[in-house]
Amino acid sequence: MKTVQIKKKNSTPGLHSITLEVQDALKKLLQKDSTSSSGVVHLFNMHTSSALLINESWDDSAKGDLERFFNYIAPENLPFIEHTLEGPDDSPAHMKTALLNQHLALIVEDSQMLLGRWQGIFLAEFRDDPPTRTILLKYQPD
Repeated sequence: MKTVQIKKKNSTPGLHSITLEVQDALKKLLQKDSTSSSGVVHLFNMHTSSALLINESWDDSAKGDLERFFNYIAPENLPFIEHTLEGPDDSPAHMKTALLNQHLALIVEDSQMLLGRWQGIFLAEFRDDPPTRTILLKYQPD
């Protein structure tokens, strides 16, 4: 099994679709290991202030609602926050990340990820000035 990386630089916080990037990376993985077109693709986000999730990808208002929800439950002005060395957005970013995933596992059949009709894969970016994010993908054949 080989690993490939997706590098993603977002200019703003929010939910950013990475579905197409994951599909392209999966194609590369399948070309390296053509023994099986069925298995599981693993995604791992190597950062603690961003996360991965599967969510509604058809209607942008669903994405906006979720972004507002995260800002509502972990705003930057919470009076108990002590971790501010990297800026006032850093500790709330860690809080939001803790509610989501750093890892996703998706079923692959006939070289295609099995996602629901309206589902997409998102990188949830929680920093105000996000760095380039690295997401690792590994394909595990049946």
